[in-house]
Amino acid sequence: MTTAATDRDQLGQYLLQEGLLSREQLVKAMAEQKTSGQRLGYVVVRLGLVEENEVTKLLARLYRMPAVDLTRFEVEPTVLKLIPADIATKQVVLPLKREGRTLTVAMADPTNIGLVDDLKFITRYDLFPVLAGEQVLRKLIERHYESSAQQLQEILQDLESENVEVVEEAEEEVATQAQIDDAPVVKLINGLLIDAVKRGASDIHIEPFEHEIRVRYRIDGALLEVMKPPVRMKAALTSRVKILSQLNIAERRVPQDGRLKLKFGRRLIDFRVSTLPVLFGEKIVLRILDKGNLTLDLSTFGFAPKAERDLMSAIANPYGMVLVTGPTGSGKTTTLYSALSKINNSEVNIMTAEDPVEYNLMGINQVLVRTEIGLTFAAALRAFLRQDPNIIMIGEIRDLETGSIAIKAALTGHLVLSTLHTNDAASTITRMIDMGIEPFNVASAVNLVVAQRLVRRICKDCRDEVQYTDEELAPLNLREEDAASIAFLRGTGCETCIGTGYRGRAGLYEVMALSPELRRMILRGDSAADLKQQAVAEGMLTLRMDGMEKITQGVTTLEEVVKETAE
Repeated sequence: MTTAATDRDQLGQYLLQEGLLSREQLVKAMAEQKTSGQRLGYVVVRLGLVEENEVTKLLARLYRMPAVDLTRFEVEPTVLKLIPADIATKQVVLPLKREGRTLTVAMADPTNIGLVDDLKFITRYDLFPVLAGEQVLRKLIERHYESSAQQLQEILQDLESENVEVVEEAEEEVATQAQIDDAPVVKLINGLLIDAVKRGASDIHIEPFEHEIRVRYRIDGALLEVMKPPVRMKAALTSRVKILSQLNIAERRVPQDGRLKLKFGRRLIDFRVSTLPVLFGEKIVLRILDKGNLTLDLSTFGFAPKAERDLMSAIANPYGMVLVTGPTGSGKTTTLYSALSKINNSEVNIMTAEDPVEYNLMGINQVLVRTEIGLTFAAALRAFLRQDPNIIMIGEIRDLETGSIAIKAALTGHLVLSTLHTNDAASTITRMIDMGIEPFNVASAVNLVVAQRLVRRICKDCRDEVQYTDEELAPLNLREEDAASIAFLRGTGCETCIGTGYRGRAGLYEVMALSPELRRMILRGDSAADLKQQAVAEGMLTLRMDGMEKITQGVTTLEEVVKETAE
């Protein structure tokens, strides 16, 4: 067994002995740790299972290392310079104070003995290592060391001061590797990618206009403008991204799709790249696929108790169909991946058809749909049925052919998971019938439908109570006494949330399990409104109702729920 595995097991056993984790929670945390590659202590804190100070105390006892409260230290700039920013960020270490020839350094990983020796060599000081919580330590490193956003601004200033000319494609192809690596545009693109990952962005938008270039990040579902590079760099920026993602730099007339990988510390992050010809150049969107941020534990998603029980029961069935619906970017794929990871073991054959394959999952056979060569969802699905599958996931049911094969697979002993684009759970049933699938097949095959939306979470560091007017409360149709009993919260805006008042996102879920009565109603041809009414009578929470629960729990704001859900 490796040292890392031994240390993980020791901490896990300690957490169990102290009663801070249950056996089930530890198994989930260790599975998440294996997926993300992060330390177990960091994972249990990130999942909200244990307070960080409790983990730090345990590690201090386990490794006989003093623990520190970082809020008590004000680090001097001269001390910070002793450890370079890239090493501090990569190794998660922070120099705290210097006394004579001794340098006190806070670190998150007490097992990394080699790091202490390396730091001694770099700093030329005797090291006194102390233990600190990894989450707090990462935040302080970002705050004290120059942020990548500041570095981007410096790069931009350099670009303004240098006479940077756009290199013609023919010249760029014969440029030496040293010239390419030293080019300011390379620094800018690298800085952009790293800064976006650090800020937790899901997408980077590079948009050319007539007199400017605009760069925006999508953070927690909202676009935020971060910079405007010099317009003369338009072609150079586009070419650099195309080279990195192995696209044709000479082709500017048609859209192109590609991928690139970035190694960031210990993490390997995928970027899905899309270019689109627009009036003044090519718009580029890079979708960030960070497996380290992928949480596959359904119990942490925020399902209501009944909804979670219904979903777990549906995916435990050996056959039938489970459908997840919602607009693009509402987390449907993550929900499906999480359901698959719940039932993924060595005894079942799981096959997926996706366009594109967003994350690689161990133990699951994933197929990339390529329509241009005839490998459509329907063609992949037909091939799957000759591969002895137990569980099939289809990225999306887009047409009658795919829907019909999926229904037949669900009726012939396979568990089928897929997505559709509808507004709520009940509409999914009528959408399938409108496609041309027979009502009796839909009623027989579909076991459960999940409709979902993502809302922004209130920032924990600046949340405050807020009063709403009757006009603002009107969309929720609340009685006066109910409204008076709810403590509405909103973020005031701080450094943590970049002034937005929001940090992270939470899911709203409408889970409709098909009861015998609902199946009878489908056979009768009842409307989506009737199906929804019956499901609510049977205990289903609509998206708006689940949103109200999240408001009451202080997870999100009234504005977010009203924006993302309909009555």
